[in-house]
Amino acid sequence: MVLVIAEAGENHCGDMELAKKLIEVSARAGADYVKFQLYDASQTAPDDPEREWFYKVQLSPAGFQELVEYSRQQGIKALCTPWDVAKARIIFDSGVRDMKIASFHIVDMELLRYINERAERVFLSTGMASLEEIDAAVAALPKIDDLYIMHCVSEYPLAPDKVNLRVMDTLRERYGSRAKIGYSDHTVGILAPLAAAARGAEVIEKHITLDKGLPGTDHILSADPGELAQMVSQIRAVETMLGSREKRLTEAEAQNQHFLRERFHH
Repeated sequence: MVLVIAEAGENHCGDMELAKKLIEVSARAGADYVKFQLYDASQTAPDDPEREWFYKVQLSPAGFQELVEYSRQQGIKALCTPWDVAKARIIFDSGVRDMKIASFHIVDMELLRYINERAERVFLSTGMASLEEIDAAVAALPKIDDLYIMHCVSEYPLAPDKVNLRVMDTLRERYGSRAKIGYSDHTVGILAPLAAAARGAEVIEKHITLDKGLPGTDHILSADPGELAQMVSQIRAVETMLGSREKRLTEAEAQNQHFLRERFHH
């Protein structure tokens, strides 16, 4: 089954009640995970244009723990992206054992090695990375048996002509014996995730929002509650349509075979 990650990220805008509503929306839609991000705004440069925003949306350890527990109550798994080892420690201390590694951390060997010793399942995004950098990241995670490598383009929002879903084929050829392959989406709408599922993605990540007009840069490329529910439903439909590689007749097809082949021979 294709795993679906609903990326709440920073779209809670620093409001815990809004964060909980995003959890509820994700659970109702049938997503497998709802994902947040643990920032450390103090590590941003003083002249970073988003420094104030990061302070606004960063979650405290207690706040994150609260969201993890609320996710469990809602029947959905919590997932998180850490900015560093200290934040990863908070995630593991919460009882969460699955980890998402953001594209910009794929070269953070200290973080990768720390996660390697503690995580059960890892989702690794590959935006901005060369194949050689992905090789190195995979090599740093030898203890992770349940590894997902996700094609991703780090552009927000991402134009359709830059999605390049065939990269999933390249990743599957290179890492298919070691990991499952998926897609992390930054396009507007839900077509790209559906196309990725049809192309064999085993995990799909999509940003979510309650209102695309809220402050922050990610809302425009996020799925609203209706779109998220539609995306999950249609991914499940795509899975059903894909079927198996075996060429076989359906029962109705077998019944029709004689009639349809013979009808024009009289």
